[in-house]
Amino acid sequence: MGRRYANGRNSDRGPGAHRDVSLLSPYLRRRLVREDEVVAAALQAHGLADAEKFIQEVFWRGYFKGWLERRPAIWSGYRDGLAQDLAALDSDRRLRREVERAEAGASGLDCFDAWVEELVETGYLHNHARMWFASIWIFSFGLPWRLGADFFYRHLLDGDPASNTLSWRWVAGLHTRGKPYAARAWNIAKFTNGRFNPRESDLATDVHGMEHLEPEGLPDVRPIRSVQAPDPALPTALLITEEDCSVEDFPLADLDLRAVATLEASHLRSPREVAAQVGDFERQALLDAAERTGLRASPMRAGLPETLAHWATAAGVGQIVTPYVPCGPLRDWLDEAAAALAPEGITLAEWRRDWDSAIWPHATAGFFKVKKQIPDILVTLGLS
Repeated sequence: MGRRYANGRNSDRGPGAHRDVSLLSPYLRRRLVREDEVVAAALQAHGLADAEKFIQEVFWRGYFKGWLERRPAIWSGYRDGLAQDLAALDSDRRLRREVERAEAGASGLDCFDAWVEELVETGYLHNHARMWFASIWIFSFGLPWRLGADFFYRHLLDGDPASNTLSWRWVAGLHTRGKPYAARAWNIAKFTNGRFNPRESDLATDVHGMEHLEPEGLPDVRPIRSVQAPDPALPTALLITEEDCSVEDFPLADLDLRAVATLEASHLRSPREVAAQVGDFERQALLDAAERTGLRASPMRAGLPETLAHWATAAGVGQIVTPYVPCGPLRDWLDEAAAALAPEGITLAEWRRDWDSAIWPHATAGFFKVKKQIPDILVTLGLS
């Protein structure tokens, strides 16, 4: 988390050799380990100056989540655009052939095909490799960016709707408008320590942003979604999701708990099949989270949204309480479920963490605006 991270974090050493990065992302994504915990550990071990790069990368996760919360239309646009891209696969034989070749790791470009193999087998890719991969997919292969984002989202153990969607948009020049990321042969050779040596001619050299796909520009910034606080007087059902697996942090003892359930939802990531290891990781995380509460939890799968109302009604509760669920496929599902909860007089209450509340108000433009606030945020959160 200190100088070693700062000096070596850009090097992709390959499967089983990622020694200069933390590999905590699947756990941070589900808050099996919390952002404030790893920042506190970094500060204690290295101090702010030496841990600065690591801490900034942790803040990027909060920035992306907050940015998508402030512009939820971006998620809706991705979701609807992906449906259109998938429909195009059915009608465009050439496109389907090219996408299938890329997803099979049969493109003929050694570095790209190796990253496909690592992603599919391990559920992980080094961050620098993710950038190269996305740039090659979009600009060298000319494939729709949302199909590439979907491929990542279906396989990454740390797949997150905000980080994944906005990172692909950033590479495409849609997040920071008109500033796409270009994969360069020399850069790949240098930061893979010579494992790969693509030719310049293998990669697109004239890279232009994709902002023409969204001529209307970015949607306006919206206020952060308000949440309904739990009512201690109501009989309550606790819902545990992969969005926050440290539910024991919240005041469970203050609630009149009548039922507890874990909700599997990773299959909602895509209309296409999500990798089995993603679902397996989610199930283990949910089981671990439930065990740490000391409460007996029933397993539930996010199927028809009205099943949530059936479960809550059978339990005789007046509210369902869960840690905050941000913008993404599970939020979409819960919004649909709320329509069935309301007629039964059941409310959906949430807890939002101080970490999110401290970062999200600043997540309205580029990361620099959040970066400037990091020292003050650390003080606000009692970390510095």
